[in-house]
Amino acid sequence: MVDLCIPENPDALFADGFEDAYLGAVQQFSHPPVACYDYDLCIGILVAEGLSEEDAYEHMSFNVTGAWVGENTPMFLHRSNHG
Repeated sequence: MVDLCIPENPDALFADGFEDAYLGAVQQFSHPPVACYDYDLCIGILVAEGLSEEDAYEHMSFNVTGAWVGENTPMFLHRSNHG
């Protein structure tokens, strides 16, 4: 198990089970830094755990990216395939 920490925001929340998709912290003006994960790597982790790709996307949508738990909620980066 990886012990994740954002020193500038000790209240930052992390997504359990997605340690291998963790990219680091992101921050917006006037907001504390929060954890950031690679969305596609999260999908890959769920598929490796036995979910179909379709079920993995549904799980991410409803149970992960759709879960707002306050200003310390993690963010998920959708990498662009464009130039």
